[in-house]
Amino acid sequence: MSLRFELDPETTPELLDSICALWADVSNAGGAVGFLPPVVKDDVRPDLLKHLAAMAEGRSRLLIGRDQGGAVAATAFFTFNTHRLMRHWCWLYTVMVHPSHQGKGQGRALMAAAEGAARGMDGIQGIRLTCRGGTGANRFYEACGYKEVGRVPEAIRVADDDFRDDVTMWLPLN
Repeated sequence: MSLRFELDPETTPELLDSICALWADVSNAGGAVGFLPPVVKDDVRPDLLKHLAAMAEGRSRLLIGRDQGGAVAATAFFTFNTHRLMRHWCWLYTVMVHPSHQGKGQGRALMAAAEGAARGMDGIQGIRLTCRGGTGANRFYEACGYKEVGRVPEAIRVADDDFRDDVTMWLPLN
């Protein structure tokens, strides 16, 4: 079953609640999307509201993937640079696929949809993202065409004695 992707969906209360549920489910399954388990929807809601504020200001856009039942099963947020020398590339944040859809090619489909969406955005010539080291995410992004271009050792603290690298990945679109 493949996901149906939509850029800039209408931000209804139902959509927001669905994204919060997805974010909590991904976090609780061990996904590296800014939280450590256990997480509930109310824990992630403030971060989602920050994304929504950026969307309202035109600084960010949302890509969602819906399953055949219409449930939100994947997301990626594009964030645009405001500095005049960096407006030719964008950031990709909060890239996630629901655990029930993982291992079925949906992550690659999300990344392909994100690349296609970015190619359709005026002036965007590259996508930059970061991922948590030690999760294998950098290998996944490499398989999607991204190249590791930087790494900050032990920049992410997931426990008192567990530090992970912050890995920067880049995908040129030209």
